[in-house]
Amino acid sequence: MTITESFIDGESVPSKEVYDNIDPATGRSLGSVARGGGDEVDRAVRAATAASKSWRDTAPETRATLLTRIADLIGDNQDRLARIESEDTGKPLTQARADAAVAARYFRFYGHAIDSYYGQTIPLSTDLHAYTRREPFGVTGHIVAWNYPMQLLARAVAPAIAVGNCSVAKPADETPRTAVELARLAIAAGVPSGVFNVVTGIGAEAGAALASHPGVDHVGFVGSTQIGSMIAHAAADRVAPTILELGGKSPQIVFPDADLDRAAESIAKAILQNAGQTCSAGSRLLVHDRIHDELVDMVCQRLGLATIGPGLEDPDLGPLVSRKQQQRVESMVSGNVKGEIRCGGGPPKDSKLADGAYFAPTVITDVDPAETIAQEEIFGPVLTVNRFGSEDEAIDLANGTAYGLLGAVWTTDLSRAHRLAAEIRAGQVYVNTYGAGGGVELPFGGFKKSGYGREKGYEALDMFTATKTVVVRQ
Repeated sequence: MTITESFIDGESVPSKEVYDNIDPATGRSLGSVARGGGDEVDRAVRAATAASKSWRDTAPETRATLLTRIADLIGDNQDRLARIESEDTGKPLTQARADAAVAARYFRFYGHAIDSYYGQTIPLSTDLHAYTRREPFGVTGHIVAWNYPMQLLARAVAPAIAVGNCSVAKPADETPRTAVELARLAIAAGVPSGVFNVVTGIGAEAGAALASHPGVDHVGFVGSTQIGSMIAHAAADRVAPTILELGGKSPQIVFPDADLDRAAESIAKAILQNAGQTCSAGSRLLVHDRIHDELVDMVCQRLGLATIGPGLEDPDLGPLVSRKQQQRVESMVSGNVKGEIRCGGGPPKDSKLADGAYFAPTVITDVDPAETIAQEEIFGPVLTVNRFGSEDEAIDLANGTAYGLLGAVWTTDLSRAHRLAAEIRAGQVYVNTYGAGGGVELPFGGFKKSGYGREKGYEALDMFTATKTVVVRQ
């Protein structure tokens, strides 16, 4: 069986210990993974530090060319990367191909953006010349989640290295392989050794070592709010800036004047996407009393038609990432004390799926808004439903959790849409749609316990640089 090793300073690096990479569709091993820790992280940080000055001083035009070459190579290897991603995560092959395409777009977008990323000239007086410079931090650490391994890695590393940082990435325990592949492609594109490093391993070991390493100047994390708080504390102890993209409990609010066919289709797709293992999943459906029963029936009907199977067979719904995640989802659904399960509710009955970490698409109506299932991320294909009678009640329900990542409003009344967009506490709000594909150009991040800082778009370049002001007397 193959062994996935860390990729540091342009070469594979083994570890003393390994662990099994489990296929969530079958429960069988896909191979071994190097269990990197403090030693490997230190080696990667030292490599990044050694490459830092030369990379920082590389002309933006040259960096831009190299990033677009990475994008080209990801495109050339899209099918191979998608297969690896599908095996590691369980997601349908079509979704994995889309993830590879989006990863390529990140490198291409930031390759183009860096060409026009400048500081400012500030007019003070005729004898003073004042200007700002945007300068890289140095070494950036990136700890990414298992649900979108390629996308999350690319959206973190691409802007970081575009502006002149050198990066050390720690992929999730369950999904390490495409991170290593992207780092290899960067070297093939001509990126100098040490600019893009990957340490594989367990979060509590390699991730913790990266977050607390004194040589890491900036830390980014995507994952749970609980772990994000720990990462932020570790970085704060040495006053290192952080970007945290954490949990979500995103509402989809549907009014009677909405196009219900369009809304139902989008709501069903959003909860099926990646088996609901998405921090931006529209996992709370808030429906006006007048259309509640009709819309719930429409959504359940669409979910009931979803095909379920191994990701490589390209169904509508693949397995969850692990048995552990399957058990977590099942316990949250079975622990719901009030709502009515309208469809799904547990693993599918098909015996051919018994060895995998599958969970049937589920809708639970009349959920108590204060219950755990309505307050915390489920991270599975589970949709909770609440009724509302007025606009104010809808806003209160929408803002009634500790999270604030995304929201959606379904209505033909654009005045109402703009009112709610202003009132919903979320980093992104959609009207009569949900999500925007990869959304590479759209700033993304949360309010409240969904984290802070912004990734994607031009704002990411600001997050990975510090402003220096220079004043010269003539």
